[in-house]
Amino acid sequence: MSRIGNKPIALPNGTSVEVLENVVVVKGAKGELSFAYPKQINIEVKEGNVYFTRPNDEKENRSLHGTTRAIVNNMVQGVTNGFEKILEIEGTGYRASLQGKKLVVNAGYSHPVEMEIPEGLTVTVPNPTEIHVVGCNKELVGQFAAEVRIIRKPEPYKGKGIHYRGEYIRRKEGKKAK
Repeated sequence: MSRIGNKPIALPNGTSVEVLENVVVVKGAKGELSFAYPKQINIEVKEGNVYFTRPNDEKENRSLHGTTRAIVNNMVQGVTNGFEKILEIEGTGYRASLQGKKLVVNAGYSHPVEMEIPEGLTVTVPNPTEIHVVGCNKELVGQFAAEVRIIRKPEPYKGKGIHYRGEYIRRKEGKKAK
């Protein structure tokens, strides 16, 4: 019995869910998202709620039940509130800037790293050591933030690198002098 899959999703004001043939379209104030859901899962919209059912208790259907509900819930949250990831840059000379539709990161390499900003995302750099990634698609926001973090992952000795705000970096002790 899927605890997540059986929970209905309450639709906020200004948000609509349309179920087409194996495609769910969610429209809201921040944008529009669509998702091709598995054929085994049945989705119904009744009285401002979205309900998910599965045909039987086979292992594959059970796993798809909760996953489909979670994805549609994230879509509803994204078109109403949006998602944001904040990255912080630490290190001498490490900084970021925007050049048109490109994010340029100087992270200690011999050249600046340029990244094309995907469609549907808004990236801002309020100060050179902070990057804000905002969008309505949770997967796209997380993927782009992870790609930016990979440019220079935080190292455990001095903590230099790019990390998420609030992320704990496990520090190691350096070599001891005799």
